[in-house]
Amino acid sequence: MHPYYGYRKIWREINKNGGDTTETTVRRVMKRFGITAIFPGRNLSKACKYHKKYPYLLKNKVIRYPNQVWSTDITYIKLPTGNVYLMAIIDWFSRKVLSWRVFNTMDALQYANLLRETIEEYGCPAIFNTDQGSTFTSDVFIKVLEDYDIQISMDGKDRALDNIRIERLWRSLKYEDIYLKRYETMKELKAGVDAYFNFYNTARFHQSLAYNVPDDMYKCFQYNKLERKTAA
Repeated sequence: MHPYYGYRKIWREINKNGGDTTETTVRRVMKRFGITAIFPGRNLSKACKYHKKYPYLLKNKVIRYPNQVWSTDITYIKLPTGNVYLMAIIDWFSRKVLSWRVFNTMDALQYANLLRETIEEYGCPAIFNTDQGSTFTSDVFIKVLEDYDIQISMDGKDRALDNIRIERLWRSLKYEDIYLKRYETMKELKAGVDAYFNFYNTARFHQSLAYNVPDDMYKCFQYNKLERKTAA
């Protein structure tokens, strides 16, 4: 019911509901059966040695148009009730946040479903970049990319700057919104993130885009592409 509870809180919950046990007993039982609380470690990108890793395809790559390269990442956000996980998918050319969702767990299937929904809405990127974390190297996530014949690119080990676009997105979100607002509930957080990403896409000027906004960069190219195709 409370997957983020550690042994101390579980012990209190048991005794509050009529049980009679000790912290030591609860800790021993949890250790015996491999039960741990759900919480983010220092690094959410922990690799699984059994999963296939893919080369980084973006070194010296010139990004010329939307849907050429997408990338994704997961960051955690602290709430008074526990930690939650935010995944976002971003277009490299326009910096547009194409989709995002807040999750309670690190279930790879949920993240794969968000990826599939994003592709169905915006079309296929030529290249999709992630880190080497076990979520993104999982069979269920990789299968979505293979189903749409998308090239798979992964950051080099311990090279966070390989996915710099989304690292900058997390920094902007946290310093310009989350750290200032200090959301108390999941509902407040979702509403706040939704409002911020709407601002980020439609109104926040980006120096790297010559002070244009992501939506304009993404839509302008799509319009011009359609216009050229019609003229032809």
